Amino acid sequence: MANIDQLFKIMFQQNASDLHLTAGSPPYLRLDGEMVKLAMKSLSNEEVQQLVFEILTEKQKRNFMENWELDCSYTVEGLARFRCNVFMQRKGLAAVFRIIPDKIKTAEDLNLPPELIEMVKVHKGLVCVTGPTGSGKSTTLAALINYINENQQAHIITIEDPIEFVHPNMQSLINQREVGGHTKSFANALKAALREDPDIVLVGEMRDLETIQLALTAAETGHLVFGTLHTSSAPKTVDRIIDVFPESKQAQIRVMLAESLRGVIAQTLLPKVGGGRVAAFEVMFNNKAIANLIREGKIFQIPSTMQITRAQGNITLEAYLGTLLERDLITRETMNDVLGKNEGEMKAGAGAKPAGVGVPPQPQPAQPTGGAAGALGGLASRFKKSS
Repeated sequence: MANIDQLFKIMFQQNASDLHLTAGSPPYLRLDGEMVKLAMKSLSNEEVQQLVFEILTEKQKRNFMENWELDCSYTVEGLARFRCNVFMQRKGLAAVFRIIPDKIKTAEDLNLPPELIEMVKVHKGLVCVTGPTGSGKSTTLAALINYINENQQAHIITIEDPIEFVHPNMQSLINQREVGGHTKSFANALKAALREDPDIVLVGEMRDLETIQLALTAAETGHLVFGTLHTSSAPKTVDRIIDVFPESKQAQIRVMLAESLRGVIAQTLLPKVGGGRVAAFEVMFNNKAIANLIREGKIFQIPSTMQITRAQGNITLEAYLGTLLERDLITRETMNDVLGKNEGEMKAGAGAKPAGVGVPPQPQPAQPTGGAAGALGGLASRFKKSS
């Protein structure tokens, strides 16, 4: 048993979603969305390195030394799987581990809106599941794939970084591929997938122009494609997809998206009355009215059209929050905070290009100096001696 497994057991017992290890700090857990410090001593860079490197393969260690970041997964038998990200920071090594339950929760377990199940009862099109980091996108996607697996005879290919939920073959055949372990990139795997007779393709992250273009092409040519984006609403998702492309191609992409988009599921996790968290959803079905708005570039009119076409399955975030409030699952303060923030982001992002669609400019990463640079040197020398 690896030494870090003891921390994973504490994480599991506390029902935490994430474990944070950082040189120069005690371990932290994320409990119900809040960061909680464990009553332990601060870890040195060497201690963090020992805890993390003990569970890495030689290939993973080399990848980390070359790139200074690493995404991977790790399993504690009988407990859970963990999604891992290892990186360098000012004081040395750091890592974040997210728990992935062994058991895939069903749509009923998660109380997903029935409209989400209706959205996946199709044979082709693009379904985007969106939301900020830690909003439960992977859990929702796993539940939707599980529903298809239980009810359809299909070939499903997932492309993930890393593989999170492990799906057994039931009614469907599922091939799960990991970027870095089974393929070089999302784009490479998506190109290959079109020659692998899939019915359904899950793209773990639509992060660049080539991947988004391939996903649209796959959806247009008769496949059901699931993809994730870090956007907070349906209109922003449409904007983000279009704005990734050069201006000269955006008119063509609007037409492609209007024809191939099946819908958008935007979600976030909110503090729940009595403790824990509850998911809030915005669901947009791409009906004729919304498709016309996408073609014409009138994205700002989508929210009002969603309200008018509620009978066709569309759910605005405001309407869903109202339902949660009526059921005493959230407070009015929480609802007002979410709606105020969402409105502010919409105004800030109106007409902006990708970097400005409700997302503040990201600082440029600095070259590690001092402790981090020294730590990397130490890691390199130790790694050479041990390999």
